Amino acid sequence: MTAEIDPRASSQSPEDFASQWRLIWIAFRRHRLAMTGVVIVMLFYFVGAFAEFLAPYDPNSSSSKDIYHPPQMVHFVDYEEDGSWSFGPYVTGLKSERDPFTLQTTYVEDPDKKIYLEFFGKGEPYELWGLIPMEHHFLTTEDPSQRFFLIGADRLGRDMLSRTIYGTRVSMSIGLIGVSLSLLLGLVLGGVSGYWGGRVDMVIQRVVELVISLPTIPIWLGLSAALPQDWSPITRYFAITIILSLVAWTELARVVRGRFLALRTEDFVTAARLDGCRPRRVIFRHIMPSLVSHIIASVTLAVPVMIIAETSLSFLGLGLTPPTISWGVLLKEAQNVRTMAQAPWLFAPGAAVCVAVLALNFLGDGLRDAADPYAQDNH
Repeated sequence: MTAEIDPRASSQSPEDFASQWRLIWIAFRRHRLAMTGVVIVMLFYFVGAFAEFLAPYDPNSSSSKDIYHPPQMVHFVDYEEDGSWSFGPYVTGLKSERDPFTLQTTYVEDPDKKIYLEFFGKGEPYELWGLIPMEHHFLTTEDPSQRFFLIGADRLGRDMLSRTIYGTRVSMSIGLIGVSLSLLLGLVLGGVSGYWGGRVDMVIQRVVELVISLPTIPIWLGLSAALPQDWSPITRYFAITIILSLVAWTELARVVRGRFLALRTEDFVTAARLDGCRPRRVIFRHIMPSLVSHIIASVTLAVPVMIIAETSLSFLGLGLTPPTISWGVLLKEAQNVRTMAQAPWLFAPGAAVCVAVLALNFLGDGLRDAADPYAQDNH
């Protein structure tokens, strides 16, 4: 008898026998920028999910004595005058002084004042996700009467770190919700257009071309300006999300249509039809799975576009408005020359936008490169 040869015992690598999803993961894991993007994106969504716990203060809590308070550096080793030292986080207090000539308020360090911090300490009470009453914060002061500002305060003395953390939840979630709606429209209309063709394809493609031909920014501005000003922040939030989705679905629809036109004549689709499968089953059980990797890559590349769109509208005053907090709303308060000269830390939300968009683009590039695991050269 001839012994059977185990293919895994040969000189071939395990990748030669891996499934498609396994090959995609192997190729994606080799993309260092993509893996870095995954970590950063997950960190952003973690911050947004636990904003109440991570923020030191209520984002709308103001203090008249801390107007434009500059950032404070955290120290971890406390040296005493006698040479001894102890380990514990603290910030050096600042005291305000007014220039007698310009009447401008400035802050100088007060070496005798140290504000000691503690991790997981008790602070302002809040409700996590609006459901769970809690008092502990990730980082807070040992003395509840004292305040600290790691990235400064705004014109009303509100903590910019807390406001940026709360803005992360809105800005990052509006990208997911908007992309989900545009994904649904793009898959359904693009799939129907490519599968049936004929007059259905002609009508849908004319609609797609009409939407693409419209100037994006003026359409966003017009639709956003048409929203009633008396709407609640939540209603306005979902309205802005829908507006962004109605403009962003066309590119995905055209890509899905092209893939359906190429796959509907393949042997496995013809076999499914001859086997008596209904069109819905052919689309969702046979054609759509072959597009999953491309769809994932398209979604990750579309999320940063949504984030930038929301930030731009809110910055121009036509998107989300206070008391809703987003990165665009926060940047709207930093659009004057005085802010650039006296309080540059108000641009911190802009840095968050740049980091989030770059991380999402790295993630999308990695998924796009790994989407074809059978390519000869993958990153």
